[in-house]
Amino acid sequence: MFFDNPKQISEIATHTECSIFVLPDSQKVELKHALTLEPNPETKTQLISVEQVREFIALTNSCETNDRFFVIRPADAMNEAAQSAFLKTLEEPKEFCHFVLITEQPTALLPTILSRAQVFFLRTENPLDVAPAAKEKIMTLAKRLVAASPKDLPEIALEITKSKTEPRATALTVTSTTIELLYKSYFKTGNPKFLTKLPGFITLYDNLSKNGHIKLHLVADLL
Repeated sequence: MFFDNPKQISEIATHTECSIFVLPDSQKVELKHALTLEPNPETKTQLISVEQVREFIALTNSCETNDRFFVIRPADAMNEAAQSAFLKTLEEPKEFCHFVLITEQPTALLPTILSRAQVFFLRTENPLDVAPAAKEKIMTLAKRLVAASPKDLPEIALEITKSKTEPRATALTVTSTTIELLYKSYFKTGNPKFLTKLPGFITLYDNLSKNGHIKLHLVADLL
């Protein structure tokens, strides 16, 4: 889905438990009654840690009687442990609490977060014509996965796992890139076939991140 102006974020977020807004880091966002979590400027890594997320989530335990926004920016700065901790909060939503994740890289978020949130793109001239930020080989494999039939999957799985040093990292990158391609293809064309493919890739990413067998899941989860 699209939005035309950052001023619309407040109204949109009020109607969702968790929403992801894709817009440039330089874009200012002003929300009333908002608490914001950002990377600690004193750290070298500029990541949002699991401890920061847990402390931030604890603030939702107050008894809210009016809409309040909990903003995480940039959301992709959360490391994997932090994202996992945040995911548990989405499974037990609280009344009047609205999470607003702002990022330029939505596919850097766990697919399980993407599946539980609504994603909104800031409308620009050609927002969906921008290819995912991935190497050519990764993009080629992702495109093959999007178009693959069941009989094609074993060959593609073998190609993805050729890397002797980081086969799991390669598989995760290809999977996240494929998820981004599917989202963009759906929003651009409105064709529901792209959405029907998403659950399999989200399951695949989840299983790979849990150290599941790479080749097995690349085939079984996508059948």
